[in-house]
Amino acid sequence: MEGRGTIRIPDLIQKKRDKQELDPEEIRFFIEEMVKGCIEQVQLGAMLMAWYFNGMSPKELTVLIDCMTHSGETLSWPEEWKTLLVDKHSTGGVGDKVSLVLAPALAACGLKVPMVSGRGLSFTGGTLDKLEAIPGFNVSLNNNQMCECLRYAGCFIAGQTKSLVPADRIMYAARDVTATVDNIHLATASIISKKAAENISALVLDVKVGRAAFFKNLNDARLVARSLVEAARDQGIKTTAVLTAMDTPIGLAIGNSLEIMEVIETLRGKGPPDLVELVKIQGGLLLNSVGRMDISKGEKLIEQTLQNGAALACFEKMLVHQNVDVRLAAELCSGGQTLARAKYVTAILSPSSGRVLDIDALACGSVCGALGAARARASDVILSAVGIELLVTVGQSITQGQPWAKLHHEDQSVASEHLIKLQNAVVVGEANNALVPTSRILEIVQ
Repeated sequence: MEGRGTIRIPDLIQKKRDKQELDPEEIRFFIEEMVKGCIEQVQLGAMLMAWYFNGMSPKELTVLIDCMTHSGETLSWPEEWKTLLVDKHSTGGVGDKVSLVLAPALAACGLKVPMVSGRGLSFTGGTLDKLEAIPGFNVSLNNNQMCECLRYAGCFIAGQTKSLVPADRIMYAARDVTATVDNIHLATASIISKKAAENISALVLDVKVGRAAFFKNLNDARLVARSLVEAARDQGIKTTAVLTAMDTPIGLAIGNSLEIMEVIETLRGKGPPDLVELVKIQGGLLLNSVGRMDISKGEKLIEQTLQNGAALACFEKMLVHQNVDVRLAAELCSGGQTLARAKYVTAILSPSSGRVLDIDALACGSVCGALGAARARASDVILSAVGIELLVTVGQSITQGQPWAKLHHEDQSVASEHLIKLQNAVVVGEANNALVPTSRILEIVQ
C-alpha cells in the first residue's frame, strides 16, 4: 500500500528530496503508514536520507515529534502528580551513572521520576545494563507497575515497552543501517518523542562533550542541546540542558557491577566529587523547573538527601518494587558485597613518577567494552563484573610502578593490545601549576 486518498508515499519522498516542506497531514500520514507496516523499507530509507540532507523546518520537527509520540500508547499518571513528574536524558559517557543516583535523590525531594531508559552499545553499558547487574532487577514494567513503583518509591528505571513510541523503534532501526543516526533533527525527534510520551512536566539533558563523547567539541554539543531544549519546550516540557566534560571517566568505577557499587557509596554520602557535582546540578535544575526552589537551594537539598540516607531509602524501595529480593536489597544498600565479582584482577602500573595529568576515558571504556562490559551487537551478552577500578584521579601524585587502576576481567589472560592501551591511558608528568579539580560543568543551556 502506498497511500490513501490523494497522498502517495513516493510523492512525499520526492517533495522532501526537492527541499520542500512537508505539511502536517503528510508527516502524520507517513508515520501512521510506517507504524502499520505499509511502507517499504527502501521508502523509509529514502525519506530518512532526504531528511538527513535537506533537514526540517521547526514546524516539521514539532509535528514529527508529536506524531512519533502518539504513534503508540503514552504513559498516564494520577492528576495530582502532574507538576511533580520529571526525568533526565544523557547522551552517554564512560562511568556515567548519574541517573542511578539522581532518580532516587529527586524522589527523596518529593518528585516523581518515571525514567524510561536504554541499553548500551559500543564501549559502555547503558543504565539498564548496570541495573541488571543486580540479581532479580526487572526492567520490564507495564504502566500499572510503573504507577505502583512511583507511588511506593517515587521513581522507577525501566526499559521502553513495545507499545511506547513504536515509530521511534522502527525509525531508529532504519537509521542504524542507513548511516542517518548522526542527524540533529532525527536525533532530536527520537529523544524528545520518548520523553514526551512519558507525560513529564520537566526534563534535564546531560549533553557530554569531549573525546569519550559523541560530540567532540562545544559548538556541536551546543547546537544539539539547543535543538533538544527547543523541541521539548514545544511539546510543553520545561527543559534545560547541561553541557558536561567527558574526557576523563566519571567517578572511579567503569563497568556495570563496579558502577552499581559506586552508586551505593554515593547514595551513602561517600561518592566521588565529580559524580556528586553532576547529580547536584541536574537535580537543582529540575527542582527549579517545577517551581520548588532556586537552583542553588535545589543543589543543597539534593546533597542533603545523599548525606542523610533519604535517597538511599528511595533507591532500596525501587529495587524491591522492581523485583529484587528484600534481603538482597537491604544488604546491597548497607554496603554488602552482593554483586558478581570478576575471576581475575590485574593491576595497571604507573609508567613514571609525578602528577597524574590525564586519564583517557575513551581508552578505558573501549578496553572494558572489548572485554565484555558492553555489547557490540544487540544480541551480545554482557559480563557484568568486567570493568576498571580507578585508584587515582587527575592531580594526584603517583610513583613509578604504583598501581593507578585495577582491571577486572573474566578470562585469565588479557590481550597485550588491551594492556598497552590501558598503560597509555594515563599521563604522568610534572605540573607547571598546582592542579586543582576542575568542574565538569561547561555550560547550561536554558
